[in-house]
Amino acid sequence: MTAVTDLSVKAADGSNVDLSAYAGQVLLIVNTASKCGFTPQYEGLEALHRKYADRGFEVLGFPCNQFGSQEPGDAAEIANFCSLTYDVTFPVFAKIDVNGSDADPLFQKLRSDAPGLLGSTGIKWNFTKFLVDRSGKTIARYAPTTKPGDIEADIEKLLSAPR
Repeated sequence: MTAVTDLSVKAADGSNVDLSAYAGQVLLIVNTASKCGFTPQYEGLEALHRKYADRGFEVLGFPCNQFGSQEPGDAAEIANFCSLTYDVTFPVFAKIDVNGSDADPLFQKLRSDAPGLLGSTGIKWNFTKFLVDRSGKTIARYAPTTKPGDIEADIEKLLSAPR
């Protein structure tokens, strides 16, 4: 079975990034948008990143424009917004599709590994979150309405688990 960390993605500059660089870390992977009602969650995501980064935790943000065209900017605009508005220091990758025939392979895997309500695999909206353990296995899926702080106990549990 393929682990999340066996895949590669595109960085904001278009270069390839092997997710193997994150092997052994607990990951929270999120499809993001700059003009969404859930955009203030960047603040909570950054707080989790800063609190747990030294224990092997990383937030990975993936901008997506598939929901209400709420991520219209290019990579530079997205980076500026994240940095200036929310002081984001976690990695924000290239804009991707999370649903449909052009969905990024990472999100195809996440959707398959952690279906939503009633087994649905499609992502319903921006700020859907996926928690991945140190072995690269998708552990949980969280709805856009789930605040980052509400995931903290699950993150703590994975970080405290024996390696």
